[in-house]
Amino acid sequence: MANWYVLNTKPKKEFQVEKLFTEGGIKIYNPKYMHENRIKSFFPGYEFIFFNYPAQYQLVKYTRGVKRVIGNQEGPIPIPEEVISGIKSREIDGLIEFLKYGDEPEAGDEIEVMEGPLKGLRGVFEKELDDKERVLILLNYVTYQGKLLIEKKKLKKVLK
Repeated sequence: MANWYVLNTKPKKEFQVEKLFTEGGIKIYNPKYMHENRIKSFFPGYEFIFFNYPAQYQLVKYTRGVKRVIGNQEGPIPIPEEVISGIKSREIDGLIEFLKYGDEPEAGDEIEVMEGPLKGLRGVFEKELDDKERVLILLNYVTYQGKLLIEKKKLKKVLK
C-alpha cells in the first residue's frame, strides 16, 4: 500500500531529486518558500514522497541524490496525509507563506504598519483584497480620516 514517507536527500540535491521522481511518475512533495528572490526548500535535505513499500523501496532508496528514507529497523515510517495537507494549506501560489508579525488580522482589528515609509502608523483592518497580498485599512488620525492600500506582510495585529 502506498503512503507518504520522509526522504533524506544529499546536500543541495532537493530539486534534482524532485525532478527525477516527478519525471519517473512518483509523487513527491518538496515544500518551498521565497527568500531574497530565490526559491528555497522549506526543509533543506528533506522531502516527502508517496510510494508503495516494499514494492518501490529499492527504486526510491537508490535514486541519484537520495541519502535514505527515514525509518527504523522495521522499515520506513509512514507520514499521515494530514501532515502533508497541513503544510500545503500554508502555501500561496506553491510557496509557503510565513506569518511575519504574528496572527493575521481580521476585520475590525487594530493594526500597526511595521515596514516602509508608513511604519508606526496605526489603523483598523477593514478587509483583504482579492489578490491576497494587499489589504485595506482605515486610518483615523486627529482631523484626518482615510483609507490605505498596503501589502499585508507589512502589518502587525495590535494585541490588547
